[in-house]
Amino acid sequence: MASIRERAKATIGGRLEALRGDDGKGGVRMTSERMLWGVPLVDVAVGRGAEDDAPGRARGVIAVGDEAEGVLAVGGRARGVFALGGQATGAFAVGGTARGLVALGGVALGVVAVGGLAAGLAALGGVALGGVAVGGASAGYLAVGGAAKGRKTVSMAHLRR
Repeated sequence: MASIRERAKATIGGRLEALRGDDGKGGVRMTSERMLWGVPLVDVAVGRGAEDDAPGRARGVIAVGDEAEGVLAVGGRARGVFALGGQATGAFAVGGTARGLVALGGVALGVVAVGGLAAGLAALGGVALGGVAVGGASAGYLAVGGAAKGRKTVSMAHLRR
């Protein structure tokens, strides 16, 4: 009968556990051998490293780490074509703070921005600022919302008069 530890190593979680090493810091480092455009296809760097005690910096086509940079980047700070993270920057960015062509986040800045605070050519959010702004409080050339300010507006304040 296999022990629980042996069965865990047969799972994905077990494989990640094996990558952590015995340094006690809990960092995970994994870089694929396959390369594309001169960078690893997959690079994972999460937690403190054994060598330098620095946060994980992942750079690959698919990058997952404390700081991630790639076509698909996932991490605390993510930069890429598709970025997902606490601070996300990319063509398509989703995060607490998102910046990009299309940005979705608590604070979103982009050509198209959706968030609690959104700013862009087209903005949708609780507070929206932009050319076309839709939100509770909105300001822009065309503003729609509860409290809308702009050249052209649609607002509940206007409808009550």
